[in-house]
Amino acid sequence: MNKTASIVIGLVVVLVIAGVGAYVVYGHGSSNQSPSSKVTLTETGSTLLYPVFNIWAGNYSANKITTAGTGSGAGISGAIAGTVVIGASDAFMTNTQVQQNPGMLNIPILISSQYVAYNIPGLNSNTLHFNGTVLAGIYNGSINNWNNAQIAALNPGVTFPSHVIVPVHRSDGSGDTNMFTEFLSKSDSWWNNNVGFGTNVNWPSVPAAVTGQGNSGIISQMTSTPYSIGYIATTYEAQVHSAGFGIAALQNQAGQFVTMSQSTVMAAANHYLSQIPADGRLAIQFAPGNNSYPIVDLEYLIVKQVQPNANTAAALVAFLEWAVNSTSGGSQSKFISPLNLAPLPQAVVSQIVTPLINKISG
Repeated sequence: MNKTASIVIGLVVVLVIAGVGAYVVYGHGSSNQSPSSKVTLTETGSTLLYPVFNIWAGNYSANKITTAGTGSGAGISGAIAGTVVIGASDAFMTNTQVQQNPGMLNIPILISSQYVAYNIPGLNSNTLHFNGTVLAGIYNGSINNWNNAQIAALNPGVTFPSHVIVPVHRSDGSGDTNMFTEFLSKSDSWWNNNVGFGTNVNWPSVPAAVTGQGNSGIISQMTSTPYSIGYIATTYEAQVHSAGFGIAALQNQAGQFVTMSQSTVMAAANHYLSQIPADGRLAIQFAPGNNSYPIVDLEYLIVKQVQPNANTAAALVAFLEWAVNSTSGGSQSKFISPLNLAPLPQAVVSQIVTPLINKISG
């Protein structure tokens, strides 16, 4: 072999190696990377986030997004199993889940909240007051009639019917259940000591209780069941108002009864946003402050740190960066405000979310 041929072959080898090297690192967390071909990003999980994912799927053109509202528990398990790329959840993974699945990321994406709603004939136009202790009593069966003295004490001047209360809760693994039961746990010692909180809990046996799958299932059950009470994501505000339910004012940590609004949600969230740890996992229920709404949550996208290939990794990174962008992306007010969702502040995006996104590789 002559010298010229050897040089040419050497250059080819170097270029091939360089190309392989470029392919291997492609997708490792750089916002400047783009997938080399269209990718379908599959999502399942939180029914709270299902409405916004449907909006995102119709407005994000870089890659196709398929979405399904199956409950936060299914979102987490689907992401861990790799049957979907994105698991949407109102609850971050537990310490046990993290220890058993160290390759997963919990990426905070939005700020959400939850209603306590009721269907009491003749009283749905009233803004009734509830606290965690009374709600715990309703859901453990010790308060089982609407004319109970503890309910009346919170609502002076209101005449309640003598009728059995029908508490409605989720039948599926649910981040909404996690939100509601964490509020109960933080505001009522009996509930904290005997039931606790999570996407699934051992609900106390209450003869009148009924269940529903997803937020839509709760709304359906309550619509067909007078004298019922349930917890519903505020992303379903239109359906709640269409059904004619009453919406409660809830007692917060400061002892004040507050209704859900953008200001009361952010009053609660702002107590915690500077405390989010590097792994993104933080519970923000039952915040201090006179104006804080007590059932406020961080929403999460659960994803594998190492994706099946570089193309999927790049597509996922691009979508996540778009979703959390409140200026030109998925967190713009026009997409999320009608659903009572709030964007993460830019400081949280820069300090917590972006570093987590940048861990994604393929």
